[in-house]
Amino acid sequence: MVRIDEATKQKIIDAADIVDVVSDYVRLKRRGSGYIGLCPFHNERTPSFSVSKSKGMCKCFSCGKGGGPVSFIMEIEQVNFPDALKILAKKYGIEIEERELTPEEKKAASERESILALNEYALQQFERNLTKTQEGVNIGLAYFRERGINDAMIKRFRLGYALEDRDSFYKKAISAGYNPEFLEKTGLCIKNERDEWRDRFRERVIFPIFSLSGKVIAFGGRTLRTDKSLAKYVNSPESSVYKKNRELYGIYQAKVAISKKDKCILVEGYMDVISMHQAGIENVVASSGTSLTTGQINLIHRFTENITVIYDSDPAGIKASLRGIDMLLADGMKVKVLLLPEGEDPDSFSQSHSASEVEQYIAENESDFVQFKTRVLLDGTETDPIARSRAITDIVNTIAVIPDMILRTIYIGECARTLGINETQLTLQVNKQMAQRIEKDSKEKEREKRLRNTGLKSEETADPSTEPDNTPSSRTTSAPQTQENPLEPYEKEILRYAIKYGAMPLGNLLDDDGNLSPMNVIDYIRHEMANDAIEFISPHYRLTFQTAVETINDNWTTDFDAFNEGLRKKLSRIRQEGENDIRVTAKDMAEIKRKETELNQKIEETSKNLTAEFSEMYLAKILTSADADIVRQIATDLVNTKYTLSKIHTKYSKVETERDRLADLVPMAIFNLKGAIIRQRILSIQKQIRDLYASPQLDIDAIKPLLTEQKELEDMKKELARYLGERTIVPRT
Repeated sequence: MVRIDEATKQKIIDAADIVDVVSDYVRLKRRGSGYIGLCPFHNERTPSFSVSKSKGMCKCFSCGKGGGPVSFIMEIEQVNFPDALKILAKKYGIEIEERELTPEEKKAASERESILALNEYALQQFERNLTKTQEGVNIGLAYFRERGINDAMIKRFRLGYALEDRDSFYKKAISAGYNPEFLEKTGLCIKNERDEWRDRFRERVIFPIFSLSGKVIAFGGRTLRTDKSLAKYVNSPESSVYKKNRELYGIYQAKVAISKKDKCILVEGYMDVISMHQAGIENVVASSGTSLTTGQINLIHRFTENITVIYDSDPAGIKASLRGIDMLLADGMKVKVLLLPEGEDPDSFSQSHSASEVEQYIAENESDFVQFKTRVLLDGTETDPIARSRAITDIVNTIAVIPDMILRTIYIGECARTLGINETQLTLQVNKQMAQRIEKDSKEKEREKRLRNTGLKSEETADPSTEPDNTPSSRTTSAPQTQENPLEPYEKEILRYAIKYGAMPLGNLLDDDGNLSPMNVIDYIRHEMANDAIEFISPHYRLTFQTAVETINDNWTTDFDAFNEGLRKKLSRIRQEGENDIRVTAKDMAEIKRKETELNQKIEETSKNLTAEFSEMYLAKILTSADADIVRQIATDLVNTKYTLSKIHTKYSKVETERDRLADLVPMAIFNLKGAIIRQRILSIQKQIRDLYASPQLDIDAIKPLLTEQKELEDMKKELARYLGERTIVPRT
């Protein structure tokens, strides 16, 4: 068992062209020195998705998503870091060179890899049975044909069939070398009390369940017999790769469409999903007949916050599903519901209508969930005060879970009018319910904390995701931060300069002996923070800054030498081409001298610009493709900043960029952080003094040193205003 080594990873990152990668998903048009197109992560009419070939970065200035090629693939495909590298490697024809895992790594990964390999083998057998055996064609394929499913959908969802023989698959798997232990763990085969093996899914059509990255993690099997003693559906048991409360049927096939449409349609069954895809509605997933869970909701929320739940016209089924919708609202989702015509379900409706007709019906008939729930629960309660009271309480509970205060207020007003209840009274009930829920959540968190402290795990923490938890979230573009850190904005600004311009030369530092030493931006930041023993409070920022420092220390010299070697060759070609042009076109010595001067200026300007571009984006390109998720996320967030040009510039004047002003801006950022630290310390001292004065036994001796320290800090605060002017930074010439 092996993993991608560092050399191969860097080869993939170096080969990936951001314009080429994004073009597979977005139609790009050139604009200036870059490219622009419609954002693939949200719906928009005006293009706001910018791609810079020179910087190797993309960014949507509406939703904020973007990054380097690896980050883009992770977001658009919703895969983890290694899988994104493999996708890019396949695109560019790079052979994956991997290193051997340590014994510890092998032990941790072997079960998961074995189960995934066995599931893929099983699926290949089921697919073959469906189309290559007489039994599969006569029973399984005939069933799908009868249901109106075409070959394209059979292939897209990799549908299959399990043979009738009691242990047909077991025998094939054993002969192929698969371990009986994993046959049992996957649930593909079952051993009875007499140690006899049988196939779980025999004589059933097979619906494979895929992870986000397209791996087969489980199966659903439907019997075609009319024998009521048989379960209609049989599903894989949970395993180390499959947790049913974290998965949705069809999410792998639907994820790109959900992202592009910024909307997810939720249905109930396998055939509902397949038929709607066949009709051209691809942003559809199914809960597979189970109630919605938190894990499934989080999975949808990675792609969109907009969801439409489709119901058939069965009132009992609708009421049974309402609790799951409350969970969607609590997660901040924008929920709508759709009732299909009587006698229809998503499968039959999409089979009998075109894609445009289905989309039109959804657009015209979907309704707000809270209003829908109010109508459903109040129906038939006109003459039953107790039932009406229960319904109103249920509606209040729903409004109380909505996290957005403005939206809650709107719903309270609308429901008060609908229910004929005083709005103030309804508000009080909602607030009461919210307080009770907060108290309950607090107690639950405290319980989990106690369990962790005693070495136990709660049910939720003991239930890991099917996929490693290192895929990007589409719910926010900002990296998570340490709570209660008043210095966070100042730390963030310094880190932004470090990542975006860390390798850029800043100037020369004059030491106490009068010697000048060259420094870049990250050197200056590290020097200034070390001088005053300042560290980033945020552990995420601290890790990212340390990664940037280590990257400069370990790789900069070698990489810059390699860049200069390539630059020399490029400049040599420019000079040779220019000299050839002069020999051919110059008419006299005066023109030769003029053109030689222009050529030298062009070479000097090209060298300066290319060197500045390489230095500016050096750390950004590396850190936005870092192994560590949090480093990659923070770097992507900080690098992708939209610039606004000064309103007073003209086409005749040179616009001063942020890069031009680094010698002023970077020291100012350090100055602002130090000032904030002093202010926080002054506030802390003032509180201590107030507490001492409020104490019944006033201790003057304890107050005096605090007053002295406060005076010193106030003086330092004033001195900081002159600090930058006294710090000797000699700009490079």
